[in-house]
Amino acid sequence: MQDTLRRIRVILVGTTHPGNIGSTARAMKTMGLSDLVLVDPRHFPAAEATTLAAGADDLLVNARVLQRLEEAVAGCVWVVGTTARRRGHSVPVLAPDAAARDLVARAARGPVALVFGRESSGLSNDELDHCNALVQIPTDPGFSSLNLAAAVQVLAYACRMAALEHAVASPPAYDPDPPATQAELEGLFEHYLRALVRIEFLDPEKPRHLMRRLRHLYLRAGLSASEVRILRGILTHTERGGGRPLDRP
Repeated sequence: MQDTLRRIRVILVGTTHPGNIGSTARAMKTMGLSDLVLVDPRHFPAAEATTLAAGADDLLVNARVLQRLEEAVAGCVWVVGTTARRRGHSVPVLAPDAAARDLVARAARGPVALVFGRESSGLSNDELDHCNALVQIPTDPGFSSLNLAAAVQVLAYACRMAALEHAVASPPAYDPDPPATQAELEGLFEHYLRALVRIEFLDPEKPRHLMRRLRHLYLRAGLSASEVRILRGILTHTERGGGRPLDRP
């Protein structure tokens, strides 16, 4: 179980208050999570973070600080983003227990991530575009403001319960068809953009709507690495003009 929990990465994006980083570390450690990544925090390292970590400061020492979410999720095979409200995204929106079961199951095949946004505004739509699914904590509609570290605690607890209940086995030493990482998927999306512009299917001045729909389609699908290679092979062939036309009757 502990190996599975270690493969669940907690990513904080644009955190404003260093105390929330420390409290997040404490919330993670109580549930057996240890992989903390900070994307563009306003203040870190900071004494307040260490104080509120309350014994979980080893997570702060080992935390990686990156500039972009894309870097933080590059090696992950599944990414779940937190959101306080429904967005115009077509990836699944899950309850905490369902999201945790999904993360724990997929962690058997590689690193997975839970992404939390800014205290004031959460994750942007562009950041949510890096997520295979979203999770929404069902707070009281009359007072839905949930502290960042409290949200981490809710989802960390859900992940621990999922790991305890389902006792996911360790991943095999060799996976014949591993899931695609986010970096491999980003390569596919960039290739799609180039190919669709080249065949004049996509206006390069207005790519956002179509590309977002394509992203969501493939993010929902949970492609394997070999499937990404097949799709990129097709795109390469398309860019070159394809082969001979099919014989017509």
